[in-house]
Amino acid sequence: MAATHRALITAPFRGPGLEKMRKLADVTLDVWIDQSPLRIYSPEDLAARIADAGYDIVICEADQCKGPVLDQPLVAIGSTRGDPTNVDVAAATAKGIPVLHTPGRNADAVAEVTVALALAAARRIPASDRDVRAGEMFKDGTIPYQRFRGYELNGRVAGIVGLGAIGKAVKWRLEGLGMRVIAHDPFVDDATFELDDLLAEADLVTMHGVVNEATIGTMGAEQFAAMRPGSIFVNAARAALHDMDALVAALASGHLGGAALDHFPNEYLAPDHPITQFDNVVLTPHIGGATYETEHNHSVMIADDIERLLHGQRPHFIANPSVLEND
Repeated sequence: MAATHRALITAPFRGPGLEKMRKLADVTLDVWIDQSPLRIYSPEDLAARIADAGYDIVICEADQCKGPVLDQPLVAIGSTRGDPTNVDVAAATAKGIPVLHTPGRNADAVAEVTVALALAAARRIPASDRDVRAGEMFKDGTIPYQRFRGYELNGRVAGIVGLGAIGKAVKWRLEGLGMRVIAHDPFVDDATFELDDLLAEADLVTMHGVVNEATIGTMGAEQFAAMRPGSIFVNAARAALHDMDALVAALASGHLGGAALDHFPNEYLAPDHPITQFDNVVLTPHIGGATYETEHNHSVMIADDIERLLHGQRPHFIANPSVLEND
């Protein structure tokens, strides 16, 4: 049977999810990160492209599905994000357009990076790597064993702040390393610790909460001071969850034993930022979810829900389920 729908996919899309979409619709795959330079459509440009080719399904990751895009006769919008922040969900709801999203698509990817960051900070792996590359294995007359002695994670306590899909994926991995894991999350029954109690007990604190008015700046000067001396702070979630100046101060004082960050405001950290001076700090450029498996996962999740929607069934991951009640 010939496809009766036309789909524009600008998100990375692969595997069985892409195969399914090609059975459901006439697909144009034009991935934004495959362009040089990178291309992100404005709402006006995206709307024009939709109108020119008569697309009725749009699947995007970075492009802005707002304003004039929502004036198009769309059957569905798929956002390959856990939180579809690139879509004006309220306006789409007013237009009766279902917005599909992909919560948990990158849980395993971010969990693996979190564990890698924790190990790298605890054992000062980046600093030791730099010494080897610089020919300074015996720097200043010392031996590496002297400079890079650290503490094992095995037998220590990990505190997870935010026990959602990623937090849970981190939990069993850290338990597999021999850590006792405690958690704080007011919305999860299994997370039984108050934040202050967690900070007082944990040797490793790792952030996995969502960013909202209540969680911005969760970790400030008071909270870093409450952490155990020599403990390690990891944030592979969002930079807004901690106060960077307070973190730098806690590191400079020697109170913290290390830190590892995978996210910065506006996706950028100036090379001369004070945090870069510490050799017990690991910095990565928001690569937590950057795996082919993440793309595979969100492709399957979106394609399966597009199929359900087109067959009159309820999608599993819909940001505005009220649009279905109006049918």
